[in-house]
Amino acid sequence: MGAVEARLAELGLELPEIVPPLAAYVPAVLDGSRVYVSGQVPMVGGVLAETGAVGEGEGFVSPERAKELAAVCALNALAAVKSVVGDLDRVERVVKVVGFVASDPSFTGQPGVINGASELFGDVFGDAGRHARSAVGVVALPLGAPVEVEVIVHVRD
Repeated sequence: MGAVEARLAELGLELPEIVPPLAAYVPAVLDGSRVYVSGQVPMVGGVLAETGAVGEGEGFVSPERAKELAAVCALNALAAVKSVVGDLDRVERVVKVVGFVASDPSFTGQPGVINGASELFGDVFGDAGRHARSAVGVVALPLGAPVEVEVIVHVRD
């Protein structure tokens, strides 16, 4: 077990199995020193952890729960990175995170939701986990997921 996976264990987290593609794409592509990770939804054990739009009140996924699900997406992204580089200790920096939040039209807290992913990367990688980011509200996501996260990381040879 490398240092990154040991850090995950210290945080009480376990790297999941890679989420198989849901359509005609691959989970991650290594291109030179960059890994481009396809959008990851909050799959846990092959099942979507929750469905629905994020918002306030009855019938919506709460922003707090959506933030937790964004962290699940980030873990799935790390599994995708490992699938193409073999060892997460090769990650030199998380470069960019793009988060999508299926949102009630009145919901404007997308940045807080995607903090779930950003904070996980910071907890795991320290300063190397600080990244550029976008957090976007959308009408719907694949399979009815409330959140989706894609990542670009820089790796060393």
